[in-house]
Amino acid sequence: MKLNLKRPLAFFDLEATGTNVGIDRIVEISVIKINPDEKEEVKTWRINPGMPIPLETSLLHGIYDDDIKDSPVFAVLGAEIADFIGDSDLAGYNSNKFDIPMLMEEFLRAGIAFDIENRHFVDVQNIFHQMEQRTLKAAYLFYCNKEIINAHSAEADTRATMEVLLAQIEKYKDAEFVDKKGNSTKPIVNDIEALHKFTNLNSPVDFAGRMVYNEQGEELFNFGKHKGKKVEDVFNVEPSYYAWMMQGDFPLYTKRKLEEIYTRWNAKRVAERREKPVQPKSEQVKPVQHTEHAATNRPADNHKKEFRRPDNHNNQHHNRPPKKDEPAKPVNEDMLKMLADKFKKG
Repeated sequence: MKLNLKRPLAFFDLEATGTNVGIDRIVEISVIKINPDEKEEVKTWRINPGMPIPLETSLLHGIYDDDIKDSPVFAVLGAEIADFIGDSDLAGYNSNKFDIPMLMEEFLRAGIAFDIENRHFVDVQNIFHQMEQRTLKAAYLFYCNKEIINAHSAEADTRATMEVLLAQIEKYKDAEFVDKKGNSTKPIVNDIEALHKFTNLNSPVDFAGRMVYNEQGEELFNFGKHKGKKVEDVFNVEPSYYAWMMQGDFPLYTKRKLEEIYTRWNAKRVAERREKPVQPKSEQVKPVQHTEHAATNRPADNHKKEFRRPDNHNNQHHNRPPKKDEPAKPVNEDMLKMLADKFKKG
C-alpha cells in the first residue's frame, strides 16, 4: 500500500538529552521523506548538544557523550536539516508533543528559518492511542506483527512508525470512531490533511499545549490560573501576564505564538482608540473656576465648617521671625523679687 500524497511527507524521530523542550537538546535526528512519486529519501544526523547527556537517558537511547563529542552542533547542521525536510508535511510518534516542538526550539535557537504554519502534522501515536491505546513497541507488534530490532535507535523507531501508519490506514479504512460528543465518523483515511485533523486532538496553538483553540478558533490559555479563558480577554484585564510569560521558562515557539496574539490584540486597541469620535468643542467640559469654594463643589452658604487653628496657633504667631539664640542673663535681685511676688501666698 502506498500513501496518497499531495506533497512530501517526512517521518522523523529525535533522540535528545531529555524531555524538557525548553532546556534539553537534540543528539540525533533521523528523517525518512516519502515523495508523491513514492521515492524514499533517508538521512540521519548525530548532533553535539553542547551539554552532558544524563546517564539514565544514554541508557535508554544508547548515545553517550563520547559518541557525539566530535559531531557538529545544531547551529551548523540546522540549515541542512531544514533544506532536506523542505516543504514536507511532518509525521512521527508522539511528534506533536515532543519531536516537533523540540525541533522548532532548535531552529529558533539557531536563528534558522523554518515555516511551520502551513504544514500538516500526523501524530501516529494519537491514532494508536485513540483506536488501541498501546506503546510503539506494542503498536508495531499489533499492526505489523513484528518486533522492533534495535529499539530506541532513531532510524529503527522512525521506520517502525512509518510501517505502523501504513498498517493503521489499511486496518481502519472503514472503521467508525465515536468522539466525546457522540459524533460518528470514519477518520482513518489515506489523506494527510484528514489524518492531521484527527491526530491534533486538542487543537493546540503552540505544540506544547499552553494555548489551545476553542470551537470558534479563538485562543485559550490551557494552564495556570487563566486556564479556559480567552488569551485576549486575559490581556484586557491583566496585560502584565504577557510580560510574565515572555520572561518565563516557556518554549520559544510558545512565546512566538503568544507575541503574535499580543500584537494582534494591541493593534485592535490602537484602532479602537482612533475610531472613538472626538467631542465637539461646544460639548467639551468647561474648566472649573478656581473660586473660594470650588474645591468643595458646593455653594458658599452650604460650606458649614471651616478649619480654624487654635488661638495660640494663629497666623500672627506663625508669621513671627524665629528667635535667635541668646546667652542666658545672670540672675539679679530684680529677677528674684519678681519670682517671689509671683509665687507668694495671697
